[in-house]
Amino acid sequence: MIVVGDPSELPSDFGDTVVAIGKFDGVHAGHRTIIDHLLIDAASCDARTVAVTFDRNPLATIAPEHCPEPVVGVGQKIDLLAATGLDATLVLEFDQRLAAVPAEEFVRRYLVDGLRATRVLVGEDFRFGQGGKGNPDMLAEMGKEHGFTVAVIADVASGDQATGRRVSSTWIRELLAEGDVERAAKILGHAHAVRGRVVRGLQRGRELGFPTANLAPDLTGFVPADGVYAGWVAVMPPDGDLAIGAQFPAAISVGTNPTFDDVPERVVEAHVLGRYDLDLYDRTVDVSFSYRIRGMVAFDGMEPLKAQMQNDVETAWTLLRSRPRAIRGLMP
Repeated sequence: MIVVGDPSELPSDFGDTVVAIGKFDGVHAGHRTIIDHLLIDAASCDARTVAVTFDRNPLATIAPEHCPEPVVGVGQKIDLLAATGLDATLVLEFDQRLAAVPAEEFVRRYLVDGLRATRVLVGEDFRFGQGGKGNPDMLAEMGKEHGFTVAVIADVASGDQATGRRVSSTWIRELLAEGDVERAAKILGHAHAVRGRVVRGLQRGRELGFPTANLAPDLTGFVPADGVYAGWVAVMPPDGDLAIGAQFPAAISVGTNPTFDDVPERVVEAHVLGRYDLDLYDRTVDVSFSYRIRGMVAFDGMEPLKAQMQNDVETAWTLLRSRPRAIRGLMP
């Protein structure tokens, strides 16, 4: 998949496109429904497929006090979009300049002149242009003028239509905040992950016999509730490629280490199961969460903590051996 920050960066012979526009935070089931329609529509007219998204939630620029924490970072989002089979993703920098672009100019600049769109797919709540004045109806009217059609894809909801909750990034954040990573994975279609660089911690896990890879505080992705999880560590290639690298089963801790009370900020640390030879320092890894084992508690000394950590490791092994491969991380 080609990733560009401006349509001018696409190959000159890229051709006509079918486009989906959205924040795509998490690339959850609702997003994938839009993309599935996109792929089918493009196949019927032999056009290229493009997702148009943003480097941040637009609220981070327009109304930062109301902006929720993102489910995934932009690099993770690009990986997830690439896994759907798209030809390209246009990642627009949502700064004050873009926020000030009128809806009509946005359409002409990016969809008509930039991408040569023949069809555009959006969700029901799609808004665009200065002040959010653009909506699906306006987009459809502009499509008549500029030669593209518009499809509005209905929301995906759980259960029956009367009681089912709309699939959304908000719902996913709520589940992760509760530590319910299994339900979140069902909505996402993959285990939720955070991405970060491995840094040196206090080395306490190594002293206890369970060395851990500690992620730097500037990691990306929504960190789930404090506790211990079973999941996977995916090592990113050293050349900076965003493709997923080798994956290793892990027991993961999230929290501030209440037994010792000397960690001021929440830390994500992963103990790779059965491997003591991995040097992950300064490597970027994805840590994905498949099961929650328990909440975070304070222990009365080192020995009870070591015993519990051994139990956590055994539980993680048991859970992960029964986990389908396709739910491990960002990709099967």
